[in-house]
Amino acid sequence: MGKKYSEITDTIQKFIQEQKIFFVGTATADSRVNVSPKGMDSFRVLDKNTIAWLNVTGSGNETAAHVQEEPRMTIMFSAFEGKPRILRLYGKARVIHKNDQEWEKMYALFKPIAGARQIFELDVNLVQSSCGMSVPFYTYVKEREELTSWAAKEGDEGIKEYWEKNNQTSLDAKATHIMSKNT
Repeated sequence: MGKKYSEITDTIQKFIQEQKIFFVGTATADSRVNVSPKGMDSFRVLDKNTIAWLNVTGSGNETAAHVQEEPRMTIMFSAFEGKPRILRLYGKARVIHKNDQEWEKMYALFKPIAGARQIFELDVNLVQSSCGMSVPFYTYVKEREELTSWAAKEGDEGIKEYWEKNNQTSLDAKATHIMSKNT
């Protein structure tokens, strides 16, 4: 049933590319555990042991705060259609902010999206697959457009104001470092 891999195989990459949603888990030694659902066309496999995902503006910014203090990250995919399968990617992550030198190069991997705020790169050191036989079937209908519509309406200045007010610290008052003079 469960299998462990040291890298993302071609079969695993194909499974990842077929999924419409993934979940990201992070925590520091003394923070709440955060699990966030992610969608859109925001995930890229860069090589057998490296992935990147684009993070867009949201109500909180837990992942950025956690990764900068404790880089552990788990990403989980689950098949809601077809054969049952759960896939987890474990590793060490780093956050790339808009003011970081490699932002432009990494952002070019994704379709431009209003409200993009960070990119996370994960050095995958374990891939684990399990059965997922208890996961129910769900049918994908379409992407939600509310977030991107809101971000486009707010514009760059409105997004920066939102970050200043809502995205600078985690629930546990840990800094996200989203704001800088270059942002």
